[in-house]
Amino acid sequence: MMARLAYSLLLYAIAPLIWLRLAWRGRKQPEYLRNLGERYGFYPGSAPSKLIWVHAVSVGETRAAQPLIEGLLARWPDHRILLTGMTPTGRATGREVYGDRVIQAYLPYDYPGAVGRFFRHFSPAFGVLMETEIWPNLLHAARRAGVPVVLANARLSVRSARGYGRFRRLVGPAFAALSGVAAQTRGDAERLLALGVETAEVSGNLKFDVRPPADKLALGRQWRQAIGSRPVWLAASTREGEELLILEAWRRAAVSGALLVLVPRHPQRFDEVAALLRQQGLPAVRRSAGLPATDTAVWLGDSMGEMAAYYSLADLAFIGGSLLPLGGQNLIEAAACGCPVLVGPHTFNFLQATEDAIAAGAAQRVGDAGELGERVADLLRDAGRLASMRLAAAGFASAHQGAAERMLDLIGRWTGRAAR
Repeated sequence: MMARLAYSLLLYAIAPLIWLRLAWRGRKQPEYLRNLGERYGFYPGSAPSKLIWVHAVSVGETRAAQPLIEGLLARWPDHRILLTGMTPTGRATGREVYGDRVIQAYLPYDYPGAVGRFFRHFSPAFGVLMETEIWPNLLHAARRAGVPVVLANARLSVRSARGYGRFRRLVGPAFAALSGVAAQTRGDAERLLALGVETAEVSGNLKFDVRPPADKLALGRQWRQAIGSRPVWLAASTREGEELLILEAWRRAAVSGALLVLVPRHPQRFDEVAALLRQQGLPAVRRSAGLPATDTAVWLGDSMGEMAAYYSLADLAFIGGSLLPLGGQNLIEAAACGCPVLVGPHTFNFLQATEDAIAAGAAQRVGDAGELGERVADLLRDAGRLASMRLAAAGFASAHQGAAERMLDLIGRWTGRAAR
C-alpha cells in the first residue's frame, strides 16, 4: 500500500511532464491532443450495460487481438466489446480492423481517481489486457470494483523481468491481482509467476491466428505486377538509427536492379527518413506519391495498415528493431504472408518466435549490417533457397495456430460467471 501511494504521488508530481509530452507529440500527430478527457477518466455519454473490456496499447496489440475479439463476440454475443488503447495510431487501427463492432476509448493514465472513474463509467463484466500491460492502480481499482482481469498473449523478456523485479513491492500486488495469465511461452509463464502471478498457463501466440487481409495481399500482388521482375528487398518496421545501417547494407548487397522498400515503424518518422534518403542522394519515391519508377532505388513505405501488402510484394524481408539493441519486432506476419525473413542480433522481445522460425528454416539471423548486405545479395541471387524459405515460412505460421481458442477457454474458466 505504501509503495502504491509513493508511486501515485510520483505520477502526480510528473503530471506537467506528461502534458509536455502530449503537446510535443501533438506537433507531429495532432490526434494526440484529441479526447484528452478520456486520459483522465472522463467519458461522454453512457456505456452499454453489458461490456467486455479489452486493452491493446497500440497498433501491434490491436491487430493481434483480432482473433481473440472475434472469439469474445462469438462466445458472449449479448456483450459489446470496449477496446481501449493509448495511441492515436492504435485507435485508427481499431477503426480499420473492427469498424463499429467495438466501442473505442483511451485507457486513462494510472491515477487512482482516473482509473476509478473508468470502472464506474464502463462497469465491464471482465477485462483482458494484451501482452504486458501492468498498471498498479488500474489493477487495484479492478479488484475493488469486482472486475476479473486476465493478461492474454502475455510475454515478458528476461530484461523486462529484471526491471519489474526491482520494484517487486509495487508490482507484486498488481501481478497477484490478475485472475490468470495466458502466456505465449513456458519461459514467459515462469517469469510472470516469479513476479507474483498466481495462475499462468501457456496458450501460444495470438499473432499466429491473425490472417493477413485478403485485400492487402491482393494489393501486394498488384504492386508486384507493376514493378515487374526486379528483386525486391523489404526493410520492415525499422527504428531510429537503423535506416542508415540498412542503406549501407543495401549498397553492400549491390544486386543489379534491386528495389529496397523501406517502411519505418512509426509514422511520425516518415518525413525524417525521407530527408535521410535525400541526404544520401538516392532516387526515392514515397508510397503516398505513387509506385516506384524503373530507376527508383528506394520506395519509402509511408502508409499505415499495409504491411501485409509489403510482405506480399517482397522477395525477402528484414525485420527492424533488431540491428540495434531494441529487441526486434515480430516476424509472424511476414511468415503468415509466406515471406522469407532476416533478423539482426537483437531479438529479445520476440526471442521464442524468432528462434522457432530460424529452426524451421523460415528465417535467418545476421550479426551486423555488413553481414545483412552479404546475406541479402546471396539470397536474392538464389531463387531456389528463397522458394524453400517461403514454404518453410508458411508452414511455420500454420503449425502454431490455435492460440485464440485456448485463450478463450482460459478466459471463460478464470472469469467464471462474470459475463453471465
